[in-house]
Amino acid sequence: MAGGVARRGRGRDAGGMRWVYIGVGVLLILFGGVWTLQGLDVLGGSAMSGVTVWAVVGPVVALVGIVSVVIGLRRSRVD
Repeated sequence: MAGGVARRGRGRDAGGMRWVYIGVGVLLILFGGVWTLQGLDVLGGSAMSGVTVWAVVGPVVALVGIVSVVIGLRRSRVD
């Protein structure tokens, strides 16, 4: 403790954040995939089916999910 401020290590807290990144990333990939398929009218039965905007938003969300998973996996190697 320097100057009354405790220093935080990367131990247990960073390991928990790793799983948050991976978990959120997997969910984003799944949602992005479903939204893409709905936008392309492959999955029917929804107000989103056949709406072009979801065919664009879906892959973007899935890409963000992939980035989140990669960040989570890289954190596990560092810790």
